[in-house]
Amino acid sequence: MAEAHSAVAFSFAITHDGWDVNFDREVLYLVWESGLRSWKKRLARFRNSVHNGVYPGHLQSLYVLWTLLVAAHFGGFNIPFGLVQKALTILPSNSTMWQVIACLLAALTMWLTVIFLMRYLLKLLLMYKGWMYESRAPGSKISLRTILWVSVVKVLSGWNKPRLYSFQGSLPRLPLPSVKDTMKRYLLSVRPLLDDDNFKRVERLAKEFEETIAVKLQRYLVLKSWWSSNYVSDWWEEYVYLRGRSPLMVNSNFYGTDTLMRPTSIQAARAGTIIHFCLRFRRLIERQELEPIMLQNMVPLCSWQYERLFNTVRVPGVETDKIVHYQDSTHITVYHKGKYFKVIVYSRGRLLNPAEIQIQIQQILDDKTEPAVGEEKVAALTAGERSHWAHVRQTNFNRGHNRTSLHCIERAAFNVCLDDKEYGFDENDPSTLDEYGHVLLHGKGHDRWFDKSFNLCFSTNGAVGFNTEHTWADAPVMGHLWEFVILSELQYGYAEDGNAHGPVDVPPPAASRLQWELANDELMNSIDLSYNVAQKLLNDVDLKILMFTKYGKGFMKGLRVSPDAFIQMILQLSYYRDAGHFCLTYEASMTRLFREGRTETVRSCTIESCKWVKAMEDPNSTIEDRLELFLKASQRHQLGYQDAMAGRGIDRHLFCLYVVSKYLELDSPFLQEVFNEPWRLSTSQTPYGQTSLMDLKKYPKCVGAGGGFGPVADDGYGVSYIIVGEDMLFFHVSSKKSCPVTSSSNFVKQIERSLNDVEALFNEYKKIKGTSSNSK
Repeated sequence: MAEAHSAVAFSFAITHDGWDVNFDREVLYLVWESGLRSWKKRLARFRNSVHNGVYPGHLQSLYVLWTLLVAAHFGGFNIPFGLVQKALTILPSNSTMWQVIACLLAALTMWLTVIFLMRYLLKLLLMYKGWMYESRAPGSKISLRTILWVSVVKVLSGWNKPRLYSFQGSLPRLPLPSVKDTMKRYLLSVRPLLDDDNFKRVERLAKEFEETIAVKLQRYLVLKSWWSSNYVSDWWEEYVYLRGRSPLMVNSNFYGTDTLMRPTSIQAARAGTIIHFCLRFRRLIERQELEPIMLQNMVPLCSWQYERLFNTVRVPGVETDKIVHYQDSTHITVYHKGKYFKVIVYSRGRLLNPAEIQIQIQQILDDKTEPAVGEEKVAALTAGERSHWAHVRQTNFNRGHNRTSLHCIERAAFNVCLDDKEYGFDENDPSTLDEYGHVLLHGKGHDRWFDKSFNLCFSTNGAVGFNTEHTWADAPVMGHLWEFVILSELQYGYAEDGNAHGPVDVPPPAASRLQWELANDELMNSIDLSYNVAQKLLNDVDLKILMFTKYGKGFMKGLRVSPDAFIQMILQLSYYRDAGHFCLTYEASMTRLFREGRTETVRSCTIESCKWVKAMEDPNSTIEDRLELFLKASQRHQLGYQDAMAGRGIDRHLFCLYVVSKYLELDSPFLQEVFNEPWRLSTSQTPYGQTSLMDLKKYPKCVGAGGGFGPVADDGYGVSYIIVGEDMLFFHVSSKKSCPVTSSSNFVKQIERSLNDVEALFNEYKKIKGTSSNSK
């Protein structure tokens, strides 16, 4: 009973002798502290909402205008439109105080009018996407139209320092393309993949679709584009992610790796520092002190996805999952050797410093207790089929310790996995990257809580990485967090002995074990079922990571070719050499130039790229022909990428037309044709350089190998790549071992061969050009 009494913060009883009151001062202080923190956050949210609501204006400009109007009014000058006199007619009297208030009302009216006009004008200006298509080649001139546009945008957005969500109200909506334009782009994209007969068949289906049910479907999309802030994103999240019933592990979640340098080999110290700076990033988001990302230091990207970075979980459902975001969380959860712990990361109104969190982590590492029955593999439920996990959750996690522990994990800021093995990047042995990728992509199948927005994973030698659930956001948002954390850690540093920095005046709150009640046959069988599904899935993953150091961005820039287009051409050549044919290729492009934008598909296999690939395989083609075709293919890819970013893509429009057709129960042979096409080559570039802290000249090894994801098609490849620095490239290639026609090892070899061949192509061209100029 002593433990029960100590858990009660306040109690009272009425006796014959009067009132008997008992309270625990420490617990009451914690309650008071929690409430005070909550109200501070509400006040900060209100202040930020006002700031964002009037951006690009500033409240100080209202005070200045009010002062000027008071001076003008009492100086006998006429106020425009007689606003002060009109305000006085509705006020109780004409006394000096009420005249000042009338001036305030007049100033407020004028100020809000100007703010509204500025915001609307900025929104109209941000609809212009011509700046993206301007040539950036040396010697090229920017059009007068774009120069004028740049000048006005800078004037409107340069009055006030923007906060994270300041531009949200000024971002334009994603434009809805016409069906005619989408059909034209679609047919152009599939032409290199179809023979003449099949192309004529698809062309006929497209024309029939455009002239019949597409008219009705488009009307509904027009209505949705007017009514919603983004006509794609909510359906994309629901139907592509939340309604998927297959496991998140490998199929949906993606991973990210550490930098090439490892500042400490002490697991607890590294964990304490990384956790601390993750929570610092959360504070920047909550206070909106994180500046929005601006393209060309001028055009803002949508910041909506940052809202669900922390305190977020994907909750399983029988038919569809849901994303749950909690407004605040003062703890994280930690998994180590089959045991779960709750770690309080705030104490007495402040975030614990890295050294204090290191102490908490070390306590967990030193814990010698055994896991409860079933506890070690309980997270396998999050790695298995979603409907199965939903049924188990409803029947076995709705009460008692299981419910309490599950809620603790789901409400945590994020989950931490303290692995009991060494992994990481070894500069002298790049092959260690393969094992590193496997550990981060799927782990053991039971040691990651795959439902959480992200898991931090720490090896025994201090290496770190993350595994991220994909529904709540796309990779650039997680990449932004990761850059901030890694660079902040580098600047903050460690003690000479490798331990974390920071004073420890009093012991931090101790980590507490989560309690489970899993020892029943039905539940254990359910966990084993999910575990077996996870094991089958992860054992089928064929993952290879290529580190290429012969050249990088510097070589590509010297050729005046977009680095992304360059890599996509390399992948087209590599796939053709590997498979012997071309395939439908997916490259993810962002649409965050629009409000609540996520991604659009760039179809990288084009008529131009196929011509270049065939020329590279034709021994009779000349160096000049190959080079000319390469440049044309790169330019065509760049145009496709720009179109996708500008809202002129193909696949998101077709996707929404398909969703409407399903709601209306209208069958379309054309849409069935489109969505039965497999993406056998799914690619994505890992972004980097999203924070001003990045300085590769100062920290040359502060670059990571990027991250990766599992294969999208059973007989295809998933390829993620990152272009780091001037002379380094990483490729993460995944496929399935069970597929007889794919091999990640062979594909990586083909990528390396293609990179060398393209370098040789340009070097040979330079020699030919140099020889011809010398002969003259």
